[in-house]
Amino acid sequence: MKTETVAMILAGGQGSRLGKLTKQIAKPAVPFGGNYRIIDFALSNCANSGINDVGVVTQYQPLVLNDHVGNGSSWGLNRHNGGATILQPYSSVDGEKFFKGTAHAVFQNIDFIDQKNPDYVVILSGDHIYKMDYEKMLDYHKQQAASLTVGVMPVPWEDASRFGVMATDRTDRIIEFQEKPDNPKSNLASMGIYIFSWPRLKQYLVDNQSKNRQMEDFGHHVIPAYLRNSEAIYAYSFEGYWKDVGTLESLWSANMEFLDPDHDLNIRNRDWRVYSKSPNTTPQFLTSSAKVKDSMITDGCYVAGEINHSILSHNVKVGKNSVITDSFIMPNAVIGENVRIEKAIVGEGAHIYDDAELVGTEDDIAVAGYGEEIGGYSDEK
Repeated sequence: MKTETVAMILAGGQGSRLGKLTKQIAKPAVPFGGNYRIIDFALSNCANSGINDVGVVTQYQPLVLNDHVGNGSSWGLNRHNGGATILQPYSSVDGEKFFKGTAHAVFQNIDFIDQKNPDYVVILSGDHIYKMDYEKMLDYHKQQAASLTVGVMPVPWEDASRFGVMATDRTDRIIEFQEKPDNPKSNLASMGIYIFSWPRLKQYLVDNQSKNRQMEDFGHHVIPAYLRNSEAIYAYSFEGYWKDVGTLESLWSANMEFLDPDHDLNIRNRDWRVYSKSPNTTPQFLTSSAKVKDSMITDGCYVAGEINHSILSHNVKVGKNSVITDSFIMPNAVIGENVRIEKAIVGEGAHIYDDAELVGTEDDIAVAGYGEEIGGYSDEK
């Protein structure tokens, strides 16, 4: 059966800049906003955009991510003709087992895409926070008769070297591209969202592989090859909220922004919902000593302390006389009594013992890693 569009979510990245938070889980599986994981946004965008065939390409520490995505049922993607499929590296004829880059990950999954026989492939990153209607971008791709359309938006000049940046002509055709340059010529950044006409992309990947040419990464290899061959590459401007949460500071600030009821992401909009796999847990419980101000407290939490402008994910425990301010606490963390946490991220399953402190600044966020213990007996080991 023919499918017009297949989405491939690249979710295999380690996210090394998140340090202790990604030592045991892939970056797209990192919790966000109390009820979500980062990959939920790309998956929800697919579901809301009417894209029902989704491949989720995993590699680094995939167990939590695989369990979270499952068959896509939490996003309404578990369909007879479609659905979400986990795609992991496998040993090929030439002995290759791991993906060498973004384009190589798609090359290794050509058979999966060809089973769907699509006209278009939407390539997505699994580690950005945003809402976007991919159908509108696909309509633009068709109108321009493009071989490739790149989702773009301007970023601060000081951040431009972290992205692929480009120059366009008056028709929004891309005429120059730099991948994470030391000295960027532009601040018009790629969002890591691509729409390819599949037959053309497949030809590039297969032909270059047969000729032992490098075609491993979209930014370093595929887009430059398209430019050299004068392919029709267009920029699609996105004007909504979009955030790359690839650093501790950006992850923290995105969560703090999330607390704003007037946040541009508009998480409460029922016409474009962000779905997730929800845990089956108890309701939250606030004791008589609890004080909560300007915060999100999700299901399963037990709070006996003071919470100010913070997010508590599910099943977090906070003891008496503890004060949490401007912080994001991930699921199943345990905070003891008389603890002070400020401008911090506490990882999943971390334990902050009685009388400990975890205090950072906006430029240097304090972090407790995945399952880390701070204070108490852990300091004596």
